[in-house]
Amino acid sequence: MMKKQLLAISIGVALGTSPLAGIAATGDASAEKIMQELEALKQRVETLQGELEKERARNDQIEQKQAEQAEKVAKAEEKAEASEPDINVGGAVRFNYTYNDANDGNDRGGDLNFDTFRLNFDGEIGDVILSAEWRWYEYFTAIHHAWVGYEFTDALMAKAGVFQVPFGVLPYNSHNFYFSSLYYVGLEDNYDFGVGTTYEPGDWRFDLAFMKNDERNFGPEFDGSGDTDSYSANAVGYNGNQGATESVNTLVARAEYDYKVTDKLTLKPGASIKYGQMDGGTNPGGDGDFRAAAAHLVADYDRWNLQLQYTDWEYDLDDADAQFMNYGYYAGLYTGPLSAKAITANLAYTLPVEWGPVSSLTFYNDYSLIYDKNNDYDDTYMNVTGMAVSAGGVYAYFDIINGENQPFVTGAMAGPGQSGEDNTIFNINVGYYF
Repeated sequence: MMKKQLLAISIGVALGTSPLAGIAATGDASAEKIMQELEALKQRVETLQGELEKERARNDQIEQKQAEQAEKVAKAEEKAEASEPDINVGGAVRFNYTYNDANDGNDRGGDLNFDTFRLNFDGEIGDVILSAEWRWYEYFTAIHHAWVGYEFTDALMAKAGVFQVPFGVLPYNSHNFYFSSLYYVGLEDNYDFGVGTTYEPGDWRFDLAFMKNDERNFGPEFDGSGDTDSYSANAVGYNGNQGATESVNTLVARAEYDYKVTDKLTLKPGASIKYGQMDGGTNPGGDGDFRAAAAHLVADYDRWNLQLQYTDWEYDLDDADAQFMNYGYYAGLYTGPLSAKAITANLAYTLPVEWGPVSSLTFYNDYSLIYDKNNDYDDTYMNVTGMAVSAGGVYAYFDIINGENQPFVTGAMAGPGQSGEDNTIFNINVGYYF
């Protein structure tokens, strides 16, 4: 009988009909029992399918929560990594050899001295940019710069602290180790304390800065006998030791256009202005104001670089007897005119080479002329012909400097000490940068 039932089910399946119907057709008494068992089996299968669907839903929820948790962990790790300081530490050690023909009594063939040891810190903490540099010289130490900045967009950046005053040809209006004559009156590579922005839309660059005071800030009790241990040339007084004054609250604006004439030729014409107050501290005669303006051009053609700049400046002090300015820098006190004009013209050619570690040679001639000074002071000129050598971490200058009424070469720029004679210096500066 059982074989007949199975046969009926098989025939029913084969014919596409219900096996239960096949069993019912047999009229067997056990058919009802089989149908009940099959129905119970069907219900258990449906129950198991429901439980399986619930389990799948629970697993999906667990997987979703795990994914959300993993995303939170990844974001937290990314935020933690972004907030960790990413600071690069570097520096340099430099040595200097000098022979000055003005030193008639020097029969040693010149002098070799330690020049500079410096430490640099550059990088980011979070989204805040950091840059700082401290220098140790043989006879003084000084801050070079220390500022923090933030990039609002790819074109707009702001900074605060001690940074380079955006005036004239940047970053340097020269190629040699001694800079141009403008450095010695605080108009090249000068650093002050303030806030500033740089905006670079397309081919333009605009700089606007408010320099509160120089990097030392003598304060209201300044009497002209302040510290001259600074990298930058800063006004510290006038007429020798007779009067004190320093620059404060200076507004600086600069504009430059980057014009790509051809694939090889690029022209960067620009203009700069400065205007600020002079504060005499305990000496009210040192109060007043000052101004400076410059028109400049940088031209790059293939391996050639040309820098041209015209500059005009004036200090207007309340003391009618003011004759010349005092500048403090490199642990010394030097002089400069109250008003003058200047022209700088610099030409350089860079030659790539493969001479062992030597990768490039840069040949240059930098010329500076300061003229039309107040009180008919003699002109100052300086011409530097030289070569810079790059070899791995070593950078060296070989300079022949000829000048008249130029600090560090011969005589003073203004006031007592003008020599009216020209002298020549042969200088080698070798530095290792890391």
